[in-house]
Order: sequence, then structure tokens, then C-alpha cells
Amino acid sequence: MARRSADIRSGGRTHAAGHPRRRRRGFTLIETSLAVVIIGVGVIAMVDAQRAFLQSNGWSNHAATATLLANEIRELTRHMARHDPVTGLELDGQTLRGWGAEPGEITVQDFDDLDDFDGALFGAGGSEGPINAVGEIIYETDADGNVRYDEMGDPIPLQGWSQAVFVEKIDPFNLATVVPDDYFDPPSGTFDGRDVDEFPLRVTVVVSAGDPASGEMEEVTRVTWVVP
Repeated sequence: MARRSADIRSGGRTHAAGHPRRRRRGFTLIETSLAVVIIGVGVIAMVDAQRAFLQSNGWSNHAATATLLANEIRELTRHMARHDPVTGLELDGQTLRGWGAEPGEITVQDFDDLDDFDGALFGAGGSEGPINAVGEIIYETDADGNVRYDEMGDPIPLQGWSQAVFVEKIDPFNLATVVPDDYFDPPSGTFDGRDVDEFPLRVTVVVSAGDPASGEMEEVTRVTWVVP
């Protein structure tokens, strides 16, 4: 009985020793490649998301600058009369007199009515640069808000931006309808008529950005308002 017990114990040891130890299983080449692909896809997705965020943020700043430039023109002209307060707007036979800048009105500081601004272009091929609400040129600034100067010590106008202004006469009963500058309503029945200077005006400021040297300018925004 004791011998059998010993044999059993001995057999147990032999049985245990007869099985090889289980080896730790590592990554195969396919598993490693798959992991690399998954990580790579995740990294690319993060990079694309970051780039999209930067582009969106950059365009937001771009659009905000354009809106600011458009509103500068609106603030500059909001208290001006529709037509020249001295010469007015009149039809002399077939000739319209008084639309646009009058003789001697050369710079924006000379403009004193809305129709003076029709066709005006500030910056990027027009005047030296975009203008602010008091008619002064807007200059380039550094990160601290200080005006930048060129090698000659002159301030540098804001580059790559333009403000184009359009002034149109419109039908007082349909503000979407543009009428010619010399248009008037003749008297009819009990209607006394409407002279050439009695129509509301629609002012549109188109702000563009780009490379003025190459002529590639892209519209960023436009602001339109009606002066009754």
C-alpha cells in the first residue's frame, strides 16, 4: 500500500514533468501591421481635423475683417446727403448733372454726398489702401497693434484688401428694382411726378481680398443698405 502510494506520487511527478511549459504568445507580423494601420488612420484623422479647424478659424478672422471694412464705409457715409448739397442732381436736357464726384472732388476727404462714392475703389488698385470711418487709410500693424513702416519710414497701407462702392437709384415701390441714374417719373393725373433727385439710393460695399500684384482678388463679403 505504501509502495503504491509512492508510485502514484512518483507517477504524478513524471506526468507533470512530461508536459512542456506553455510559452508566452507574442504579436504576429499581421497583428503588428494591423495595429500600425489603425494608429496611422487615427493620427491622420486627428491631423485632418486640426487642419480643418485652423482653416475654419482663419476664414472666420478673414470674414470678420471684411465685414469691419465694409462697415467702415457705411459709418463714413451714413450722415451724408444722397446728392450734392450745393449743385444737387438735375437733368439738363438729355444730360444728367451732379451724379458722381463733382469737379475738384479728388480724394475721399472731398466727398460730401453718397453719389460721389459710386464706382470708388479703395485699396488694391484704387487708392493706397482701405479706409476707415473718417476717410483715413488703414495701415498694417504688428502683433502688438503698432503701425508698420517701410524702409523709407512711411507707414504701410493694409495690403491685400479692397473696398469697392456702388451707388444705385432704385424704385421707391420695389427696392429690388434698379433704375437709370437719369430716370424720373413724369407727372400723370393727380401725380405730380418724381424728379431725378427724389429716388432712394442703394449703397453696396464689396470687400475683396487676395494678391493685388497678380490681380487675383476674391470677394469675401458685401454689405448693402438703402437710403430713402
